[in-house]
Amino acid sequence: MARAADIGAVRHEVAAHCARWGAPQAAEVAALCVSELLTNVVLHVGEGAPATVRVTWCGSERVRVGVTDPDPRPLPVLLAAAPDAEGGRGIALIDALALRWGVEQGAYAKTVWCELPAAPTA
Repeated sequence: MARAADIGAVRHEVAAHCARWGAPQAAEVAALCVSELLTNVVLHVGEGAPATVRVTWCGSERVRVGVTDPDPRPLPVLLAAAPDAEGGRGIALIDALALRWGVEQGAYAKTVWCELPAAPTA
């Protein structure tokens, strides 16, 4: 379930997975990205909506974070938020931090994912 109160614990688990895989540099960024993705589920699908978080080790180069929710809409949009806006920066943040990101849309669900470098880039 996507609940705002649980996002901190999920962030911690995602960071711990990255550290166990030997990618501590990716831990903080992956935790931030999963927080943004889960927050989008809470805000746009609803508090308590079923959600699945997947963190995947993609060799020694990438960590993939994906969040699946049961609503094939709304799709995330990359916005240019006004400086005084209270929201609208989550996907822009993911776009800036990730190697790439996207959406896998099905008839009854969607997964928003991002891939992060497992090690610092030069």
